[in-house]
Amino acid sequence: MRVQDFDFLLPPELIAQHPPVERDGARMLTLDRATGAFHDRCFRDFPSLLRPGDLLVLNDSRVIPARLLGRRMGLHTQKGSPAPSGAVEVLLTQPLGSDRWRALVKPGRKVPVGERLVFETGTRPARLVADVTHAGEFGERTLEFQPVGDFFAALDALGQIPLPPYIHRTAEDVQDDRERYQTVYAGERGSAAAPTAGLHFTPAVLDAVRGRGVAVAHVTLHVGLGTFQPVRADDLADIRLHEESYSLPAATATALQQARAGGRRIVAVGTTTTRTLEHLAQAGRVEAHSGTTSIFLQPGHQFQLVDALLTNFHLPRSTLLMLVSAFGGYEPVLAAYRHAVEERYRFFSYGDCMFLS
Repeated sequence: MRVQDFDFLLPPELIAQHPPVERDGARMLTLDRATGAFHDRCFRDFPSLLRPGDLLVLNDSRVIPARLLGRRMGLHTQKGSPAPSGAVEVLLTQPLGSDRWRALVKPGRKVPVGERLVFETGTRPARLVADVTHAGEFGERTLEFQPVGDFFAALDALGQIPLPPYIHRTAEDVQDDRERYQTVYAGERGSAAAPTAGLHFTPAVLDAVRGRGVAVAHVTLHVGLGTFQPVRADDLADIRLHEESYSLPAATATALQQARAGGRRIVAVGTTTTRTLEHLAQAGRVEAHSGTTSIFLQPGHQFQLVDALLTNFHLPRSTLLMLVSAFGGYEPVLAAYRHAVEERYRFFSYGDCMFLS
């Protein structure tokens, strides 16, 4: 298949710029994979669509304020003190160990290996300094930060929540996103973008889910370039995703094994959870461990662990739409998307959702 096969007409005004007033107030389109039938619902109906004995799996990664604005200080290997050489914007995308991060840097063409970057403000007593140690394609860089007492405290003070580029806001209008661009069950820090299907959940919805006899478990996949990188290939066979870090707790591994052995449904919340579970199945390792995955799910993939999927509406030509089409069927999913456009559903991170079962 070709990337252009996953294009569709999306009026710009359907791209959600704000979250719904209430977390669980989104609309929800349901798709029956067996018949291709779809129906208009609301997310508050979601618990009623689950079955006693189902296992609901959530990605509990926490979004970090990964967007940093700073200045370039020149090549730090030169003798003498380097002179400031311009503004820089950094998006931290993946931790690589102690004080090292993979990042996207703008303007990438002006930031070579050896450049020193400084992030600080005049109003907060926080400062981060990083050296560029490796350069990749399309603005990708490896940064090594000078040690500080508490890196994440400094990042909280200096960084901004990395809203997607299709959300256009004024500076004073983004403070609430520190709470709303985060799931209510977020745990370990590490994501550069939210696992957005989980944004709809409230404690009350989760209580209703459990009240139906549904078990709830967590995996952690830190969202990075593998999830939101733009597609630069023409054929799906040529798409290669970046690695993202995941971890599978022992309790979740046991729950997955028991659900599969008992013939009970495994319901994935979001494409990141789906990719993690299908990677585990492909690797044949449903036991407690941590690792990385670059799995790309496209039409033709035979799903082994995921039986139902809750997800938001995704970008045209995106690997996420390809994943949903792999799960729900190419023609039924594209038909459902056309219906969603006609019915004025809200798209992308802060938009409405879709349940495929």
